[in-house]
Amino acid sequence: MLEDFRLDTAGIREFLKGQELRGAVDTLAGQIADQVRTQVPADVTVSVSSYTTDRGAASVTVQDVRAMAWQARDGIITRAAGSLGLEIKAWQQ
Repeated sequence: MLEDFRLDTAGIREFLKGQELRGAVDTLAGQIADQVRTQVPADVTVSVSSYTTDRGAASVTVQDVRAMAWQARDGIITRAAGSLGLEIKAWQQ
């Protein structure tokens, strides 16, 4: 019954910050970075940084002044993430 349902917020928080989710996020970020590397010149650095907010997270960064133009024109990061089945949403503050 729905009346008996209680959300385990501490358990959810623990899962979101846990190693299992961290590993999955880091693996996906690495796969995105690998695909991006195939789209940029060989001398361009593509890095992955792991961090924790209220959950495990990671960022993929193309360390080149041309990266914003490549993303705007070709969607190099967006397409790489989408090819792995990730849903891409516009950033909202």
